[in-house]
Amino acid sequence: MNAPTRRLSQPEFIILVAFNFALVAFSIDSMLPALPEIAQALTPEAPNRAQLVLTSFVLGMGIGTLVTGPLSDTFGRKPVIFAGAILFVIGALMAGQAQSLETMLASRLVQGLGVAGPRIVTLAIVRDQYEGRTMASIMSYAMMIFTLVPAVAPLLGSYVIAGFGWRAVFYSFVLFAILAIGWLMLRQPETLPPKDRRPFVPQALVAATRECFSYRIFTLSTAVQALAFGMLFGCLSSTQQIFEVTYGRGDEFPFWFAIIALVSGTASILNARLVVRVGMQRMISAGFGLQIVFSLAVLFSGLTGGVPFALYLVWTTSLFFMAGLVIGNLNALAMEPTGHIAGLAASIIGATSTVLGVVIAAPIGLAFNGTPLPLASATAALSILSFTMVKRGLR
Repeated sequence: MNAPTRRLSQPEFIILVAFNFALVAFSIDSMLPALPEIAQALTPEAPNRAQLVLTSFVLGMGIGTLVTGPLSDTFGRKPVIFAGAILFVIGALMAGQAQSLETMLASRLVQGLGVAGPRIVTLAIVRDQYEGRTMASIMSYAMMIFTLVPAVAPLLGSYVIAGFGWRAVFYSFVLFAILAIGWLMLRQPETLPPKDRRPFVPQALVAATRECFSYRIFTLSTAVQALAFGMLFGCLSSTQQIFEVTYGRGDEFPFWFAIIALVSGTASILNARLVVRVGMQRMISAGFGLQIVFSLAVLFSGLTGGVPFALYLVWTTSLFFMAGLVIGNLNALAMEPTGHIAGLAASIIGATSTVLGVVIAAPIGLAFNGTPLPLASATAALSILSFTMVKRGLR
């Protein structure tokens, strides 16, 4: 473990880590209230395509995840985070000026590539300074703070839009990045000294990728995580339109989303308490099993007379709750045989599952027809497939 010459106090460090993680959530969730206006301005003939503003960002983040970890092993943690922040800011400024959907999507892709730096390398900074139970404690506190961001981001986004227009949301990303990354650059010492850095060798990345996918549990866990991300991203892409078009509650969306985020955020606490006793595979199976029940209930209700708003709220909460039960455990299972290449393995599983999740989610979002049924049908099918893969494959 590397020991920097100066270390921040734990409270300041925890908040700093949470803010850098939160840059991802803020860049996605605060966009949700802007989607109707983006659709009207850039793609009025096909408003569903505005959802691609979300998935293009996640796609860029997934691609960037593959290389930012290894690059930080070569050039140090802070230079890679700073370079990612510059790319993120450039993408945000480009998106704020975009006059076509194609330019907007390209800008969001650039933003996603940039945000991979803070997302991945901040975790490496935590590991450089702490390990074992202390690291777990710091990450738990950071994630508790992080949980608040998805809850308030749509509300903040709606205030920005009301006061300054939808393009101002992208400039708020710039301000958030300056605060989070600027704080890190000014206060956090470099945690990887030059003597501990390793050359960036593309062949090593290729070899590590081959080795990772030679392990059956890694391949299956990554595939199942991609299905989980597909459900989650599909829900994120469609949920604002469902509130607006299906239920006529677009103005209330930020408040309901805050409740959904806060309730579903308790899943990680529940998982932490139960996983030691019942095991990761049972928690994963339980998460997908419950989702099958909820999704089929929504599908049946929709086919027999319509989905009540209360049922839709409960179902959406269950989707995010499921993610809290399964994604961390799937990561842990995938990493079991790859401890000797943990950094590269984490990048590979993160990049692969995120990119595949976007590929799954994009057509789900574009299939929106004014009802929750396309999303419910896809989620039910993906949940059944995931549950089956876990039961038969992860044994």
